[in-house]
Amino acid sequence: MRIALAQQNYHIGNFMGNTAKIINAIGAAKEQGADIIVFSELCVCGYPPRDFLEFNDFVKKSYQAIDEIKEHADTIAVIVGAPDINPVREGKDLFNAAFFLYDKQVKAVTHKTCLPNYDVFDEYRYFEPAYDWNVVEFKGKKIAITICEDIWNLGDNPLYRNCPMDELMKFGPDVMINISASPFDYTHVEDRKAIVKLNVNRYKLPMIYCNCVGSQTEIVFDGGSLVFDKHANMVGHLPLFEEAIQCFDLNNDGSFSQKIVTKADSLPDNELDPPALDKTLCIAEIHDAIVMGIRDYFSKMGFSKAILGSSGGIDSAVTLVLACKALGNENVRAVLMPSQFSTSHSVSDAEQLSRNLGNPYDIIPIENIYESFLGELKPIFKDLPFSVAEENIQSRTRGNLLMALANKFGYILLNTSNKSELATGYGTLYGDMAGGLGVLGDCYKVQVYELAKYINREQAIIPDNIITKPPSAELRPGQKDADSLPEYDILDKVLYQYIERRQGPTEIKAQGFDPALVDRVLRMVNINEYKRNQFCPIIRISPKAFGVGRRVPIVGKYLS
Repeated sequence: MRIALAQQNYHIGNFMGNTAKIINAIGAAKEQGADIIVFSELCVCGYPPRDFLEFNDFVKKSYQAIDEIKEHADTIAVIVGAPDINPVREGKDLFNAAFFLYDKQVKAVTHKTCLPNYDVFDEYRYFEPAYDWNVVEFKGKKIAITICEDIWNLGDNPLYRNCPMDELMKFGPDVMINISASPFDYTHVEDRKAIVKLNVNRYKLPMIYCNCVGSQTEIVFDGGSLVFDKHANMVGHLPLFEEAIQCFDLNNDGSFSQKIVTKADSLPDNELDPPALDKTLCIAEIHDAIVMGIRDYFSKMGFSKAILGSSGGIDSAVTLVLACKALGNENVRAVLMPSQFSTSHSVSDAEQLSRNLGNPYDIIPIENIYESFLGELKPIFKDLPFSVAEENIQSRTRGNLLMALANKFGYILLNTSNKSELATGYGTLYGDMAGGLGVLGDCYKVQVYELAKYINREQAIIPDNIITKPPSAELRPGQKDADSLPEYDILDKVLYQYIERRQGPTEIKAQGFDPALVDRVLRMVNINEYKRNQFCPIIRISPKAFGVGRRVPIVGKYLS
């Protein structure tokens, strides 16, 4: 049996575009002689559709798309993901479903059993879990179809009332096909292979795993679809961050005709631990994920041009390079806005970066605007000493200028704040925290430096001085980040333990960190939740990003 995997980039709610993409892939699979083509979870409507599922018209259009797709499922079977109405109306109105189409008919519908309800997932809000299971018989094969998170549960989790594969094994399946919408994070690529291998070893069946690719607002899907034979050899994998269609020939003995690309003993037997924060193992994937996140955000929103403030610092430099890679150099406008506190090399470094990239840039000094603000405020400020108020006026002046240009010329403003700054509140609301998309908001400062090194791996795009000079907001004479924050190599490790690993203060201190530093850092994180709550969407690259995946009370007292 020849099985085609279609790893595609969908657009939530774009039924016409998604349907056309699916039909084109069916045609390509037919030309390659495929018996079945497999698409990803909720591919018809796009994932995650969230509250669109509460609109009857949205669900109706999904069914209309299924009707159109099934007309092309004549000589080939098609497995697509879409919402399915719960006819019993007990529980939720919908199921998350896989439709098996053949002979221009809906031959079977499989419902998702294990609905994820953590981090960015909230499927229990919309879907009812499956309550019955069966295999699909096709051309002499019994196919066990599961959906995304089903592969993560091996029957030992008491939170799930049934493990779908345990139920499906009662029918003697020959092959497992899993359709998925599995987001990227820098721990997930190898984890995914290990979990698929665990399932294959448990059930002694070959597995076809089809994931989607592309970015939906803050969530990036990396693809990386997998094929394993029954001996847990990985016989094929589709590329990361690219659309692809590939066929695999399944033999009667559970093997595949393709050359084995990875032996079973080269994969871990258990889930991998997250890589240490200071390792560069995943920097290339983080780079590609952010580029895809920018590109898809703009294309799916109907925008093509970006603007950002270029300060001569590492964060704006990396953001500018990534944006140029995603959108084209000519479509990214950098604005240099020096004040009387800016160093001369900050301007020259930023200019050199734009010359290296070939992107348009402008220089708008803000000293006169800033002095005008101070003049108007003097009767109220009187002779009070210089403070954060004067610093924030500079930042908000820059934000106003950037938004004015964005409004006038139709740009989206890219925010350049990193995760370390957002975590500790080292940023100005309505100033440097302004923007339509947070590019580096899920990258710690140490990861931003690693990205800069990766960008410069073949040629010096980012001037060396930007990478080597001490980071500074340059809002007062001689200012350095280290005046307000612990050194980033220590700060980021504490933040990682607290945010990603959810370790409390006692646990973090037990790891050898200075107790006073831990208390200080965690207090900064907690008292600045109100700032992050007002922040723009952030491209997610970690297991725990700020935004929809981390829901902390603004007025909570814990660890404050």
